[in-house]
Amino acid sequence: MKKLFVMLMLLLSTAMFLTANGTKEDTGKDKAVVDANDPYAAVRGKVVTMSGPFVDNDAVKFENSIKSFEEMTGIDIQYEGSKEFEATIAIRIEGGNAPDIADFPQPGLLENFVKKGYVIDLNKTLDMKKVKGNYIQSWLDMATMKAPEGDIMAGLWARVNGKSLVWYNKKAFDAAGYKVPTTWAELVALQNQIIADGDTPWAIGIESGAATGWAMTDWVEEMMLRTTSLENYDRWVAGELKFNSPEVRKAIEAVAEIWFADGMVYGGRKSITTTSFGDAPKVMFEQPPKAWLHKQGNFITSFFPDNLVANKDYDFFYLPSKDASLGKPVLVAGDIYAMFNDRPEVRMVMQYFATGASVEGWVKAGGAISPHKDSQLSWYTNEVDRKVAEVIQNATSVRFDGSDLMPGAVGAGSFWREMTDYVFGAKTLDQAVKAIDASWPQE
Repeated sequence: MKKLFVMLMLLLSTAMFLTANGTKEDTGKDKAVVDANDPYAAVRGKVVTMSGPFVDNDAVKFENSIKSFEEMTGIDIQYEGSKEFEATIAIRIEGGNAPDIADFPQPGLLENFVKKGYVIDLNKTLDMKKVKGNYIQSWLDMATMKAPEGDIMAGLWARVNGKSLVWYNKKAFDAAGYKVPTTWAELVALQNQIIADGDTPWAIGIESGAATGWAMTDWVEEMMLRTTSLENYDRWVAGELKFNSPEVRKAIEAVAEIWFADGMVYGGRKSITTTSFGDAPKVMFEQPPKAWLHKQGNFITSFFPDNLVANKDYDFFYLPSKDASLGKPVLVAGDIYAMFNDRPEVRMVMQYFATGASVEGWVKAGGAISPHKDSQLSWYTNEVDRKVAEVIQNATSVRFDGSDLMPGAVGAGSFWREMTDYVFGAKTLDQAVKAIDASWPQE
């Protein structure tokens, strides 16, 4: 009841703010009387359309997390998820059929539309005092992008993923007598021990429809943080350090040392590009396991077999750095929600997305970390999710997923595509990195 009351008070004040800053038809004496009895009368029955990449279990968790808001306000948030989101959203937006709200897992892709003037500035539509009070500055900075009229607040961060995590079948792992590695040397020793025992260390898959290859780019970003400086990582993301540079090639080759080695990956090198990223970890839970390790963000638990218990059936460890002098870097990602149509009900939904309440249900269901200051640690219903939050908090450095920050043509295009061809063996490393560099947009 207390949570419901707090959310009611927040939305009531937001409703008053949005009504005061809304359109002329939302004002008037008769309307004011109605609103005094029901602050949501003006938006009840309204529909807000939303598009994004959430499908399957993620879509269910998202929709369950917004039910209380829909019931309270009467707004119907009609979400449409697609595995082909990155390929189709441009057609919709540039064709004049943009959804009211779109969820971008790649800020670089969103930035393309910001530069063209399609995205609404949240500074002009939301109660920004509340928004800024509920995020640390780094999230606000990453949501600020350059539009034709200048810098705008392009979106709101909704859920966060910690990516520098290696998952394993805890029961089988412990029974085999394996130890969690805390250094790169110990990780290499664990890989060698698993092979010596006649098994396969890694479960890896990068197939994801039109987004095939993104899981490979995550590995490259992890290795950039573990083999070179933060300054070089930032220069690389900004396009100042070429993919064909020694630093980036070294990071890619560090991935290849694992992926391309005989006996290291379940199904071998060629299977990586045809195995779905969501199906890849499932082989860890077969009897006996067909592979033992899987590096992925905390969202991957949504794809684990049903009825598994965190910290009992599965667990994770932090992916160590190859260079101890680089500390404990953590790669993070997140979903940023952008607004394309300005109506009172859309404003109210966006204001809601700036609160922890909008992801509380998802956090409790598992597989999501909230970036909101008003979120509670008690929401995390398993030890693993709490540990993910702690990994992010205790990192010596944090960097956002590099491909998500690169221009869409690269981060959601050539980087995915060329790395897929490289892994499959259709292209050499020389050909792949030169093709990515050639695809970088020229100002």
